[in-house]
Amino acid sequence: MALSSTNTAAVDFLKALVRIPSLTGEEAAIAGFVEQHVRRAGVDVLRHEDNVAFGIGEGDDTLLLNSHLDVVPPSDDHPYDPFEPVETDGVLYGRGAVDAKASGAAMTTALLSLAAEGWAPNGRLLVGLTTHEESGGTKNGLQDLRPNLPSLSAAVVGEPTTLRPCVAQKGLLILKIHARGTAVHAGRSHLGDNAIPAAMTAIQQLEDLSLDRADPHLGAPTATVTTIEGGEAHNVVPEHCVFTVDLRTTPAYTHEEIAGLVSEAVDADVEVYSDRLVPCATPEDARIVRAARGARPDAEPFGSPTSSDWVFLHDVPTVKMGPGPSNRSHTAEERIDVDEVKRAVTVYRDLIRAYFSRAA
Repeated sequence: MALSSTNTAAVDFLKALVRIPSLTGEEAAIAGFVEQHVRRAGVDVLRHEDNVAFGIGEGDDTLLLNSHLDVVPPSDDHPYDPFEPVETDGVLYGRGAVDAKASGAAMTTALLSLAAEGWAPNGRLLVGLTTHEESGGTKNGLQDLRPNLPSLSAAVVGEPTTLRPCVAQKGLLILKIHARGTAVHAGRSHLGDNAIPAAMTAIQQLEDLSLDRADPHLGAPTATVTTIEGGEAHNVVPEHCVFTVDLRTTPAYTHEEIAGLVSEAVDADVEVYSDRLVPCATPEDARIVRAARGARPDAEPFGSPTSSDWVFLHDVPTVKMGPGPSNRSHTAEERIDVDEVKRAVTVYRDLIRAYFSRAA
């Protein structure tokens, strides 16, 4: 099949994926569709729950291309039915068109086209399309799938980056900081210890904390107080006030290190509420980065402020790279240029070949 036909096939496949509503936790239908599509092409499929993995080649050098099947719920004001793909003036509208079914369609088409040509990697090439990425909860499809895959040598995460290679992404550390006091009747407030001013002091101490170690692509971590709660009644001096800190972290610090620095800085109790979304980075001299840059020589590597399933590949040299701009994700105007979907197939094919050439 000519490459132009292959790239057009990716667009048709993307349209079929968009037509299948696949909200987080409701991915069975789309997983079944992908499984049948790949099997019809003569490639074996591993189905683990509603996660689908397939590949070609053999050997210990394993490259995984991963994207997710689930989408967020539709917005209120889509210009068209969000689950009926509409192509107009070279642009395809639909929920998931950018985030991230275009990546999955292009990755799948790239692998199947290489298989149809009889090309075999000097190792193993896998595509994994997984579930529960959008929920951010404790269940994650890639995390569940990984124990069923061979040991990975490198990976590409398909998220919208306008096909630029992302080599670093921020993590998320959520802290709950508890200020304590002594409760008494508000009419005798001098006998108590108000936890709310104590929390205000702790907030100022947090503001004064310097996290100035900078990542070359992401800069320094940021700490933002996002919620605060204290007191139970208007006539009782509060004995407890708790506030939440949203820390967007970088590879310059570990989460454990930041939590320790915050504990030292504030006169309050620090609770680590969530630390699973770790920051990620891949050195620019890594083979997968060189392969990505070879496939997009006109695009400079960059760092992303948004998280992705890369957190479940943090131990593997990885780049995040996919068609479409990130700022259209989760919006009513979610859409992608058809030509960029086609280009993504070529970029992924070139990246795959470059990686397995070992000359990257």
